[in-house]
Amino acid sequence: MINTMKNNMQKTLTPQQLTLNIDAKQFNFVDTSELLSADQNQAQFPAWTAQSEAKKAAEFGLSIKQSGFNLLALGEPGSGRTTLMLSMMHEAASKLPAASDLVALYQFDGNGKPLFLKLPAGAGSQLKQALDAFVRTFAKDLAVLLEAKVQQNSLAPLEIFLAGQLNTIETSLTLIEPDKMPTHYFSLLKQDILDTLEALPPTSSADGDSNLEALLTEGFFGRYRANVLVEHQLEHNAPVLYDNDPSLQSLFGGIESASEASNIPDFMRLRAGNLLRANGGTLLLHLRDILADEQSGAHILEKLHRFLRNGTLQIEDLSSSSNQGSSLINAQAAIPVSVKLVLIATREDYYELLGITPDFFDYFPIKIEFADQIKAGADNYAAYAMFIAHKCQQHHCHQFTAEAVAGLLQAMHRLIEDQTRLSTKFSVLEKLLLESAAAASLRGALLVEIEDVKAAIQRKYARHSYIESHIRDSIIDKELIISVQGECIGQINGLTHIDLSEASFGSPVRISANCYAGSRGVLTIDREVRMSGPTHDKGVMILQSWLHTNFAKMNPLNLTASLVFEQEYSGVDGDSASCAELFALLSSLAQIPIKQGIAVTGAMNQHGEVLPIGGLNEKIEGYFRVCKDIGLDGEQGVLMPARNMRHLMLSDEVIQAVEGGQFKIITMNTVADGIEQLTGNNLQEVNAMAEKVLSGFKLTLEANMPKRSS
Repeated sequence: MINTMKNNMQKTLTPQQLTLNIDAKQFNFVDTSELLSADQNQAQFPAWTAQSEAKKAAEFGLSIKQSGFNLLALGEPGSGRTTLMLSMMHEAASKLPAASDLVALYQFDGNGKPLFLKLPAGAGSQLKQALDAFVRTFAKDLAVLLEAKVQQNSLAPLEIFLAGQLNTIETSLTLIEPDKMPTHYFSLLKQDILDTLEALPPTSSADGDSNLEALLTEGFFGRYRANVLVEHQLEHNAPVLYDNDPSLQSLFGGIESASEASNIPDFMRLRAGNLLRANGGTLLLHLRDILADEQSGAHILEKLHRFLRNGTLQIEDLSSSSNQGSSLINAQAAIPVSVKLVLIATREDYYELLGITPDFFDYFPIKIEFADQIKAGADNYAAYAMFIAHKCQQHHCHQFTAEAVAGLLQAMHRLIEDQTRLSTKFSVLEKLLLESAAAASLRGALLVEIEDVKAAIQRKYARHSYIESHIRDSIIDKELIISVQGECIGQINGLTHIDLSEASFGSPVRISANCYAGSRGVLTIDREVRMSGPTHDKGVMILQSWLHTNFAKMNPLNLTASLVFEQEYSGVDGDSASCAELFALLSSLAQIPIKQGIAVTGAMNQHGEVLPIGGLNEKIEGYFRVCKDIGLDGEQGVLMPARNMRHLMLSDEVIQAVEGGQFKIITMNTVADGIEQLTGNNLQEVNAMAEKVLSGFKLTLEANMPKRSS
């Protein structure tokens, strides 16, 4: 008797076991302002500490200069994927020279096809300005030049003019080495002008201006201009781009539409996309942004696949279904482009697309796995504290005391329900620290204290508690029948977890069982009416297997048992109620009452071992709030898997109730532990009672079997 009481005492958890208490004394700062670095570029590196393996992979991938080594960053939103990868991309780009400018010119010997010319950074703008200045001068002096041609019956004046102008252009191109000057293009430009003016027929004085007026149009002068598609500054490094709204036009460029009356040359209507702008550098994209484009998503992926395969790009008219500019599109040459893509994706999107187009990801050999959680420890705590300090500085809000930092860290433990690991959802941490800072401002404090962190957490719960409070009111008003006092046969309180994004909470549900003579085994009414999911059905089948094993000598079971989640109309899934279902069934079979104040959560295997489940803290706290509103009597509590102990991160309210003896948390390793806690009888005693009932069921069935005629 003494040993039994001792075991029971060990299974009832102490307040200290219900959460992780982080001691603020371990930190070597009074408040986070002491952690600020003079180097603002260091602001993102604390977050990299939590993603050390991802950092190694990113550094390696970005260090490979050869084409084809694109990066695929996998992780959950909020884990810092975008921010951290951009910081790493900028760091890698700082070690690379500026990329080339890309200029589109008229190709005089190519039937009007565009000529794409790569120039040193900044030289594209110089060439454009020089050619624009030449066109202005040429247009101004054209009448005089034509008159001189007629008077001298020679092109010599024009040749002298063009030679001087082209020399001026070359002199102005200071960023281009003399041996890399586009002299061939200038020669063709000069020859085109001479050929055009030489072919110009002479005109009479009466209408001598007619030919000149025909030349003074953009159709003639426009082909001597330059269209700078991509422009860089000399002092800049390699480009780093982030297309946060990718489309066919934003990625691949396009052709600007022109009215029918417009005579702008085709090459001047070309516009570059981000793939061209990122040439020589890196471009970051989100896979989800592409997949979410129902109209063009598949087209974007296909064109991106071709680009990765060929390493070249053609600017096409993607914005219109008309044939305008089609001759230009079909004739133009493909532009060689070298850009390193960084594709951000969730694991779900990645594996789904991998099954559809596996060869697409052959071009992303560098996979970067962003961890959803990391092990807790002094180094990671320090990194999170530094992250908090830099975010406070970035958002110009109050800094945090060491105790407040400990409160934020506890919230990150709670986010993944693990005392040994921290969540890496830095977006959640950032929102919580901003709300905590706002709470501190409301009370006029200069530093954010632990009370502000708790106030922010409580405010967040209050904002999303409407549905839970509505369900709780239904229980208190007896619309939903839940009993949290006394004892009852074949009836138990299970715990459900309702996850509605921000509104995540637990709520009790009555599970009842009836047993009678029959041969159909365990029936779940929810499954019979197709209101249960496959995971729940699997749990029930495991339960039935356990029954067969425990009552093997009664095999086959002369039993039909019905289980149901009472007043549940939206369906059930998950196996976390399988222990509760077994206990209700054993109670009904053995006709032994169960304590109604103890709610149960836990899955089981065929051997009767109790397995861990999810949503534990929300389930316990939801049930506690129901009991509190009905009235705590010290006999209420939750029976949970012992293997879930490290996942306990309960609220102060629950811990205080446990400390005051008003509520209790009890663990179980096996279903034998659970039935003893609920009934006061050990499993052998309960089985013996059940076997007597099963023997009676057998006799009933045999008595009602059809008699064989002799």
